[in-house]
Amino acid sequence: MAECSSWQPPRPCEAYRAEWKLCRSARHFLHHYYVHGERPACEQWRRDLASCRDWEERRSAEAQRSLCESERARVQAARKHILVWALRQSPPADWHLPLPQEKDE
Repeated sequence: MAECSSWQPPRPCEAYRAEWKLCRSARHFLHHYYVHGERPACEQWRRDLASCRDWEERRSAEAQRSLCESERARVQAARKHILVWALRQSPPADWHLPLPQEKDE
């Protein structure tokens, strides 16, 4: 682990507070519930905020470890989601042709 005197949290504490506040907002709750069908889990943002503040106040090794693990898990979760669609390198050959008319017209 990094030396305590030179280590900085991955984000400023204000960023953790802003994420926690956003997570608890009514708009985010409704959006998350609509998309995922469950309540958003905001507890990790609160723990990260507490760890960040603990690091700033006491330079706690436990807080440092907690923040590092949390950010590592967040990066791993982001890498887990791959693209669903294959990206094109060029447009289809017939992109300029008119669309076929519906058969029942």
